[in-house]
Order: sequence, then C-alpha cells, then structure tokens
Amino acid sequence: MIMDQIKYIAPELSLLCFALIIIIVDLFISNKRALAVLAVAGALVAAFFVLMLWNGQATEAFYRTIAIDQFGLFFKLLILVATALVILASNGYVAKFERFQGEFYALLMLSAVGLMLLVSAINLITIFVALELSSISLYVLVSFLKDKKSSEAGLKYLILGSVASAILLYGMALVFGLTGNTCLTCIADYVKGMPATNLLGTPVLLVGLVLVVTGFGFKIASVPFQMWVPDVYEGAPTPITAYLSVASKAAGFAVIARVLLTAFGMPVWLHNEWAVIIAVLAAVTMTVGNVTALLQANIKRMLGYSSIAQAGYLMVGLAAMGIGSQVDSNVRSGLLFFLLSYTLTNLGAFIAIIAISNKINSDQIEDYTGMGKRAPLLAVALTICMVSLTGLPPTAGLIAKIYIFSGAVDQGLLWLVIVAVINSCISAYYYFKVVKVMWMGEPASPDKVTSSWPEWLALALCCIPVVIIGVLPGAFIALAQSASALFGI
Repeated sequence: MIMDQIKYIAPELSLLCFALIIIIVDLFISNKRALAVLAVAGALVAAFFVLMLWNGQATEAFYRTIAIDQFGLFFKLLILVATALVILASNGYVAKFERFQGEFYALLMLSAVGLMLLVSAINLITIFVALELSSISLYVLVSFLKDKKSSEAGLKYLILGSVASAILLYGMALVFGLTGNTCLTCIADYVKGMPATNLLGTPVLLVGLVLVVTGFGFKIASVPFQMWVPDVYEGAPTPITAYLSVASKAAGFAVIARVLLTAFGMPVWLHNEWAVIIAVLAAVTMTVGNVTALLQANIKRMLGYSSIAQAGYLMVGLAAMGIGSQVDSNVRSGLLFFLLSYTLTNLGAFIAIIAISNKINSDQIEDYTGMGKRAPLLAVALTICMVSLTGLPPTAGLIAKIYIFSGAVDQGLLWLVIVAVINSCISAYYYFKVVKVMWMGEPASPDKVTSSWPEWLALALCCIPVVIIGVLPGAFIALAQSASALFGI
C-alpha cells in the first residue's frame, strides 16, 4: 500500500535524487557549470511531477501525514520556480566559493525538498520534521561565504531558529496533550466539540496556539519575531537572501494557513479570536518594517525590512480568511495571489542586485548611483520591481494589493486596510530612493556593468510576468482561486 503512494511524493523524491547526483558528479568533473544545469534540470523534473498531480483527486497519503491537493501543489510549484530562478541567478555569484558549488546547489535543493513537504504536511510531526529539514540546510547556506558577516548571520539564524523550533515544538506538545492527536483534521474534530466559548476558557489551547503561532511567526518574519532578518539578509550570500525572502516565506504562510484554517478553523468563536490577533500583528509588522526600512543605507538590509512589511500585508489576507463565518473565494485566493506576485517581484529585485553588486562589490545604495547609464537594462528591471513592491501600475504589485485589501474590507477589516495603505505610501520613499539614485545621479565610473545570459534569463522570467500580471491578471487569479479551494470553510 505504501508503494502505491510513492507517486504522491515523486516531486520531492526526484529533487532529492538530483541533489545526490550533483554531490556525486561534483567529485569527477572540473567544469562546475554542469552542476547548475543539473540543478535546474532537477527543479524542472520535479515541477513536471507536480503538474502530473495537479488535476488528480485531492487525497491524503502515508497514514494521513501529507495531503495531495491543489493548495499544496500550488506552493510546490512556487518553491520550485524560486529554486530554479535562484540557481540561474547564482551563475556568476558562485565564483566566490568555487570549490563548494556542488554543496551549494545540493543544499539549496534539499532545503526545497523540506519546504515542499512542509506545504503539504497535515500532521504536526510531519510539519516539524519538514521544517527542520529545510531549516538545517538554510543555516549552512546562510554562512556559506565564511567571512565575518556571513558567519555571524549563520550563527544568529541558527540560534534564533533553534529557539523558535523549540517554542513551536512545545506548542505542538500542548495541542497534542489536549486533543490526543497530531493529525490536523483530528485536532479540528476535537476542538469543534469543546464546550468553551472563548480561548480564555481553555488556557491549554490558548498557550498552545500562541506558541505555535510564535514558532511560525519566526518563519514568516512577523513582529516580534523579525529580529533575525536584517543581519541574516545582509550577511548571507545574495542568492540565499533572495531564496529566504520568497521560498521560505511562501512555505511559512502556506503551513500557518493550513494549520490555522484546518485545525483551528472551527468553531466560529475560535477562528474569530485568532484572526483578530493576526490582524493586530499585521498592523504592527507592516509599520515596523516600513519605518525601519526608511533608515537603511544597505540595499539588502532595506529589502530585509521591506520583506517584514510585506509579511504584514500578507497577514492582512490571513486575518481576512479567519474573520467571519462566510468567506468568499476572492478572500481565500487573495493570499495566494499576493504570494505569487511577491515571489516574482522580490526575486526579480534580488536577481538585479546580484548582477549589479557582484560587479561593483558593494551593497550600499549610494553605490548604485548612475546605474541607469552603466547598466540600463538592469536598472529598468530593478525599477519595475521597486514599482511593483510599492504597489503602483502597471505591475503585479498593484493588482495583488487591491485583491488582498478588498477582501479584507469585505470582512470588516477597513481599519487594517487603512493602516496598510498608509504603510504603502511610506514604502514608496525608500523604494523610489533606489530608483532616484540609479536614474538621476552621475555614475562614479564609466565602466559598464555586464551580466551573464543565465542572469538575464532569470531576470526576464521574473520581470516580464510582473508586468503581464499587472495588465492581464485573469489567468493568474483563476490559478490562485483553484488552489485556494481547500479553504472553502
């Protein structure tokens, strides 16, 4: 029976096999560029297996530990796209650790395997194991440059990540102790039958839920669990910073949405109470992220604080999904659509930064002065991404914010949307500061900044869809609505 279910984890198994193949091939070849080809091929093969499962019947496998549904498959595709694009963008960057390229690609793919398992996990034990599989690989990748900043970033990420994992595990233990189950749907059945009418009436559930949200809050970088972001983003290799900002964040939101809406989605009083908590955290998170980003001179730190603010916007969608007993399809799919547009936009921004910073050997915003003359196409691409992150036309960022904010208004969260709109206006200052120095300043050097064709390909695969989604979003909205059908509660 177990062998019959192997097809359900074919994407993860194929990616794992390619990671092992890369480690072995790395021992026998001198041309390390072949490793990048193998890594991209592994992501494409895994994506093929995901697409093969897309139109199948939603089911549970391996004794109800993982779910095979369009929600999980959507995020698996998103993670694989992010992984492939990061590998392409790393083409020139990996020269900084030429002897360890095989390990770099293998660890990146192993982290993707963990994230893919995480987004489909429906058992607390499986969730924790998948989370640790992805996290351990990322701890190593963050410190891969082996310099002072990278080592410090890796150590900070390891220590704080371990504390967050311990808190999460303790919360899961409390939930298990109360319900006697680790299966999310079994927990839901128990919670529905509880006589309490508020969380204060069930202190064990309250503490367990708070600790679980705290553990996942570290993963999505929400306040007050965001303190690791700026130092880790600055010290990590830029391709890994890009990966952390999109793939890890997307998986974090996927698992927290699945846990909250599956295990704690009913009764009505319960999901209303945790939704209010998420809404308050969203307001604080986006404000702290945007205000602190105003002060940054390093572009990676700036985008680190920006990612905290973006987590706040995403939490608006999560809160809207929890508020009220009737949630329409637009509210359910808003979170997924925002994550899709954010992934492409933020990856595009980081890929342009990889191409520029790798040539000028600086991440300081002032050193981007005059980049419109030294690298006009890279400056155009980075400008498009900054405009999209701000939420202006004609980009995906505008449609994503309208989509997620309108859903929140429909659920009575007008006050939260007002806070989000004000924060979007604040963010325009630091995003357009980068645009200003690129196009209105005089370059410090007349030398042109060139890029390799893999970097151009990765940049085009991000920036072109960002504009297409902004102009013709229909097909992408339909994709998000199809994937969000899981949450028809």
